[in-house]
Amino acid sequence: MQGSATDYLAAERTVLAWIRTGIALMGLGFVLARFGLFLQEFNHLQPDFQVKQYGISLWIGIALILMGVSVCLLSTLRHLRMLRQLEAGESLYLHKPRLVIGVALALVILGLVMAGYLIFANPKAVVHASMREENRMPTSAENGIVRISGNLPVDQTVTKLQGILQAKGVKLFVVVDHSGEAASAGLKMPNTKLLIFGNPKAGTPLMLASPSVALDFPLKILVAEDAAGKTWISYNSPTYLQARHGLPPELLPNIGVIEALAAKAAE
Repeated sequence: MQGSATDYLAAERTVLAWIRTGIALMGLGFVLARFGLFLQEFNHLQPDFQVKQYGISLWIGIALILMGVSVCLLSTLRHLRMLRQLEAGESLYLHKPRLVIGVALALVILGLVMAGYLIFANPKAVVHASMREENRMPTSAENGIVRISGNLPVDQTVTKLQGILQAKGVKLFVVVDHSGEAASAGLKMPNTKLLIFGNPKAGTPLMLASPSVALDFPLKILVAEDAAGKTWISYNSPTYLQARHGLPPELLPNIGVIEALAAKAAE
């Protein structure tokens, strides 16, 4: 007895479900294949938090892509066979569900491999750096200000910065106590201090290349407390200063040190 319309529609829904599964596997495989490139870029951008690379993400990704292709191909062949069985009036339950079992087992194996890969890829470093990046507010294209959160109160952060500058031989010209000046005028203001510092060996070549850079020099770091009592460290982005004053790229390291100082103070 030939299959009914309901049987044919059920077979069609089944093959479409398998095709969606194959597409999902191929998409996941592509993402995992690119994961190795992400780790390389991560190590480049976060040298203090190196993540181990084992080079297997590419092969896992390729395996998933090939599995997705195989699922689409085998499900199509299976669908054609089911159509022939329906036309011949044969039972659809004569064959074991090899495709389902095979895909499930393959995914279990690949899942275990991926879990091991993520565990041994030093995820703590990734999480730590990601959390640190979340605390960094993006530089504004208009004002070039970078703002990162600090773990210490304002006064302790200022003291820490003073010690870092002294250890590096950078001259601290002055600490401007804005909140203290406000208090002397009878006004209330969250703890806010501005450190002005510099090194003539680094700053002079910049001012010779572009005298207008003296408007933003010496370098400054603002340590301020918000209304919730959280400490924020702000400074002018080196790339913004470079673009603002037309500084040559080879002199960018002369002002790039401010990023390392702010990051160290925020720890």
